[in-house]
Formats: sequence, structure tokens, C-alpha cells
Amino acid sequence: MTRHFLNTFDYSQAEIQALLDDARRLKESPFTRDLENKTIALVFLNNSLRTRTSFDVGARQMGGHAIVLSPSSGMWALEYEPGAVMLDEAEEHVSEAAQVLSRYVDLIGIRAFPKFEDWEEDRKDKVLQSWAKHSQVPVINMETITHPCQELALAMALQEHMGSLDGKKFVLTWSYHPRPLNTAVANSALMIASKMGMDVTLLVPTEEFVLDERYMSIAEGYAAENGRSVRVTTDIESAYTGAEVVYAKSWGALPYFGRWEEEKPIRDAHRNFIVDARKMALTDDALVSHCLPMRRNVIMTDEVFDSPSCVAYDEAENRLHVQKAIMRNLVR
Repeated sequence: MTRHFLNTFDYSQAEIQALLDDARRLKESPFTRDLENKTIALVFLNNSLRTRTSFDVGARQMGGHAIVLSPSSGMWALEYEPGAVMLDEAEEHVSEAAQVLSRYVDLIGIRAFPKFEDWEEDRKDKVLQSWAKHSQVPVINMETITHPCQELALAMALQEHMGSLDGKKFVLTWSYHPRPLNTAVANSALMIASKMGMDVTLLVPTEEFVLDERYMSIAEGYAAENGRSVRVTTDIESAYTGAEVVYAKSWGALPYFGRWEEEKPIRDAHRNFIVDARKMALTDDALVSHCLPMRRNVIMTDEVFDSPSCVAYDEAENRLHVQKAIMRNLVR
């Protein structure tokens, strides 16, 4: 059976650590021939800066080639429903697209955000799962409703600065944004921090912003295995006090999924969740980061983001190295 890289919960902690260790080796010696005469198709159904660039550069540094496919580059609209009568705009079913690409390329990367209309549908991750089902070559999740590549980049950056993450206090804080955003990075940060043995606090403005029960349950399971905890709080001061890592991200409240105007007054009332120097002063000299892109002085102040404690650039750079490790692992 073809092995894909769809979510980190498909991999053990030891396997994740092996990927991180390999990424460190690739960071020290970036040029290899592991992808010589191999091609990865990067299917972008949503915008990208870091993901597109880092996968393309990574493939080239290992002797391979990347092809970027997207609706804006002339790719056919695809149908994902099994048994669909295709009378709408889709010209091709994913079953054919995935099988044909599998005869051309050695890896396929998929980036497909939720439609933000119905969470019960979006949480099925239908686009990613359809490609994985029909592809004959490994598929990599480049962000859908989770972002496993970002998880590895974050974990790598934290290990570079802190060594072992076991027992470290990690705060995942919601932050204000003028628009409701995907929960993917938040889901992933929650899971990787707990998987690597950290004590995790999820700081939210109201209980409505707690993440999907699937990812809460996965994180709680990891915490139990590691003798750690996952707690949820709306209390800013108690969350920040003694924290060793603060990870900022904005996301939409799932109970209002697809009804964002109803959520807006709640979101607008909590602009005080911005990561600023006053809050960081409560921490234990914590590292702070964000996945990027980030709205400055909305999610995090310039003072904090531009401080020595911010490792966002290290995390962003590490996208290149961890993705090379993923690709190398999948083609072996």
C-alpha cells in the first residue's frame, strides 16, 4: 500500500522525530541526489508563498523537479463526489486526475482549504482524502484542515532553541483577525505540541473557539501517553504565566461556521488577545512564533515579533528542510 504524508497522527512520535533528525541533516548538507530524475506535482487550489517556494526549492536541491498546478494556471475544475453526474463546471473527476498524474510524477502535493460553508462536510477533508485514495504515488498534505508540514517546522524550530520539548509549557493562543480563518494550523500546533510531550494550554476568547473535538481528543490522548496535560482557558493572565512557548494563531469559531456575520461581534470584542510585551512579560522568557503570513499589530505587535524571542523566521525556514525530509522518506 502506498504510504502518504497526510497527517502527523498517522506517524508515531519516533517516526516524527526521525523526520526531524533527517531535516536537521538536510539543513547542514542541503544538496543531495535523492530526487534525481523524480518529479513532484504541486496541486495548489489555494494561494501560497512559503509552501510553493519551499517545495519547489527543496525538490531542486535534491535533484528533482516540481510542477505547479492550479486553477489559475489552466488546470481543469475537478469533481470529488463519487458517482457524480457531472453537469456542473467540473470537467474531470479526481479519480482520473490522480491516476493520470501518478503515471507522470513520483509525488503529489495537495493544498485545499475548507469551503467555509459546512464544517461537518469540510472536516471530512474530502479533497485530500480523494487524492490519496486514487493516487498510485505518495500524496503530501500541503495544508487542508490540518497543516502537518507546518507542525514539523514548528517542532524543529523549538528543538533547535530548547532541546527536548518534553515537559515544556506551550500556549496556543487565539488572536484577533478581521476575518474568520481556517483552523488547520491551530489543529496542527495543538497536536504536535502534545505529541512531543509538552504541557499544552489552549487560550481562547470564549468556549465557542475551542477546536474540533477530533483534534482535541487526539491531543488529549498524546498528553495522557506522555504524562502531560491539555487544558483550555479563557483567562489570558493564567495562560501566559510561566509559559515557555507562545504560539499565536487566529481561527474562526466552529459553531458559526458558514455564518460568520453572527460570529463577528464576538471576534471584534476580543482584540485584546493580541500578543504584546505586557503578556509576554508574564511568561518564563518564552519563545514566540506564528506560522505566517501574519497581520502585524493585529495578531502580534511589532515589538514582540521583531524581538529575539520570536522564532517565526526559523520556523518558516524549516519548512524547506522538513519537507525535503518528507519527500526523501516517501521516495525511498
